[in-house]
Amino acid sequence: MSVSPSQLGRPVGADGEQTRARIITAAMRCVAEGGYARATIREIARAADMTSGSLYHYFPNKSELLEATVNEIDQIALPRLRSAAAQVDDIVDRLAAVLDESSRLMRDYPYLAAFERAMRVAGNEYRSGGRLHHPGLKALRDTITEAIGNAHEQGALPSGTDPDAAVNAIHALARGLTERAANLGPDAYAATLDSAKQLLRGTLFTRAATSRS
Repeated sequence: MSVSPSQLGRPVGADGEQTRARIITAAMRCVAEGGYARATIREIARAADMTSGSLYHYFPNKSELLEATVNEIDQIALPRLRSAAAQVDDIVDRLAAVLDESSRLMRDYPYLAAFERAMRVAGNEYRSGGRLHHPGLKALRDTITEAIGNAHEQGALPSGTDPDAAVNAIHALARGLTERAANLGPDAYAATLDSAKQLLRGTLFTRAATSRS
């Protein structure tokens, strides 16, 4: 299976920049398909259609390559998520828009959900040794933090709501959706996403509660 040099959205430029983009795409694919441990420099170089020696001209080790991959994803995701959030004013609608755009990102970059999942699993395994930590898409948490912060400044959060706790709760929901995206088919994931948005709006259980009254 060939890997498109522009799959991650890097601008077309010099051959070196195109090769770097191809390596990063291959790294995301290898981690997504085989997990963190099995995604060796040799395997990533093979997926990028190059030698290990050539890959080392761009990245000195696996750790720096995967850090660059995470940063690349964040650079793509952040403007898209922020733009989605900026389209509406209501805090619940903004958060729902962020979840929708996150879903579109995972559709546009098919290896993204599985890559995120594999990196988090590896982070949990290595956390005790301090070797690896991957909190998930920084762009996603940053966008949620901005939305909740703006709502707090405008007095749109219920009295007594801790903004930091709200960010943690919504981020956990968003991360859970990413986790499910790596395992569910398109229809099942769409239904899960819809339920998550109903949960945000407080309507997920309304009908059932009304029918019993």
